[in-house]
Amino acid sequence: MVSVGFIHAQNTDAVVESIVKEATENSQLERLAHEMLDAIGPRLVGTPQMKQANDWAVAQYGKWDISARNEKWGEWRAWDRGITHIDMVHPRIQSLDGMQLAWSPSTGFKGVTAEVIILPTVKDSLEFNNWMKSVKGKFVMTSMYQTTGRPDYNWEEFATEESFEKMKKERDSLSTEWYANLKRMGYNSRNINQALETAGAAGIITSYWSKAFGSNKIFSARTEKIPTVDIELEDYTMLYRLAKYGSKPRVKIVAESKDLGVATNYNTIAEIKGSEKPDEYVIMSAHFDSWDGGTGATDNGTGTLVMMEAMRILKKVYPNPKRTILVGHWGSEEQGLNGSRAFVEDHPEIVKNIQAVFNQDNGTGRVVNLSGAGFLHAYEYLSRWLEPVPNDISKHIETNFPGSPSGGGSDNAPFLAAGAPSFNLSSLSWSYWNYTWHTNRKTYDKIVFDDVRSNAILTAILVYMACEDPNRASSEKIILPVNSRTGEQRTWPEPRSPQRKGGLYD
Repeated sequence: MVSVGFIHAQNTDAVVESIVKEATENSQLERLAHEMLDAIGPRLVGTPQMKQANDWAVAQYGKWDISARNEKWGEWRAWDRGITHIDMVHPRIQSLDGMQLAWSPSTGFKGVTAEVIILPTVKDSLEFNNWMKSVKGKFVMTSMYQTTGRPDYNWEEFATEESFEKMKKERDSLSTEWYANLKRMGYNSRNINQALETAGAAGIITSYWSKAFGSNKIFSARTEKIPTVDIELEDYTMLYRLAKYGSKPRVKIVAESKDLGVATNYNTIAEIKGSEKPDEYVIMSAHFDSWDGGTGATDNGTGTLVMMEAMRILKKVYPNPKRTILVGHWGSEEQGLNGSRAFVEDHPEIVKNIQAVFNQDNGTGRVVNLSGAGFLHAYEYLSRWLEPVPNDISKHIETNFPGSPSGGGSDNAPFLAAGAPSFNLSSLSWSYWNYTWHTNRKTYDKIVFDDVRSNAILTAILVYMACEDPNRASSEKIILPVNSRTGEQRTWPEPRSPQRKGGLYD
């Protein structure tokens, strides 16, 4: 007599082999990446490109015979990025590398030409307020001057120890003085731009260097009527020196954009209905939106690709899962996990019946860490679900049980706060934080498709195993330790409501 366990093991092996075979021999990752990143581009909340991406994903799932829908979670300021062109026109002609920040006011197609000035060193706010009378009609540079455009690893490789230490000491001293000077002005880095706008500045020029060759962080403008642009370090520091040494540089900025009012924003949800336990759910999770300095490739285009590819594979080789499989492509993660928080808030009937959530967010690298997220028995079921994962994938993964709950950071957090077993598939860095996290270099060419393919295989197997498990995954939580700093008992993260309407001026 053949045992039921043996038959189940054979079936498991067959499905896992089919997952690996389909992912390896019929990968759709490159095509999906091209369509999402090259053709649609960045997916800033409230932009036409975000809605285009939502519709594209629904249509793509439809081609795979997977049910999908766009589900409204809120509204956001609607804005459409246009052309940015920045030219120094005095003391010589040079086109500068830079771009307008998200939601920057438009200059119109004719642009704005003005002298560029730097912030003064002052003894107090009175002196600064007197200086403010001179900013009218000028572009003001509001980022700190960087003494070097070389990352520390480059200095470590080539500099003498004495030279490296000297550079770091000078840099630290400049940074300390920069923030002290802002404080003497009576402002900080978050509100200085609005004050300059009120004083009549023609525009704001920033440079948020990411401490990597050619990489700048690109976030949002904090001005309502004048343009804000970010210029890459090399050109920013040149302009800064010209202004400092009295050359009175002049720059022409064309930063076209359209304010489109208010846009409805969506999560894209795809679903394969469960055959035996349709009211229990295994959820694949990745945010769909991005900042728009690059094309949103590694944050979180790669996570999106993993979930779409895993869902495609599962539909083909495991079309009748025991539990319902959902994919959540969340909106506005970058502004505070708004899409996933809205889903958790709007669907308590799903959240209470979640078997597991698998979330992936932090870049193109292969998964190297899986934490139990503070669930007492996570070791038991996650280890079981990991068992059939091929060794060439699982050997890279360090597990951490029972782990601790995340209070934020990515879209696993809202589910975890609601008590649902929710796990982050944490990836190898590939210099993510400096080179591609929210930068102008977050583009298709930074994707490592071998690692993304491994992540799709891993995710598909974990979802398959979680669906097949005869038992519900325990959501029993650990007793959190005492905070050594405060002496108080740590508590489980509390659910937070999303910002349902954002980006609008009062």
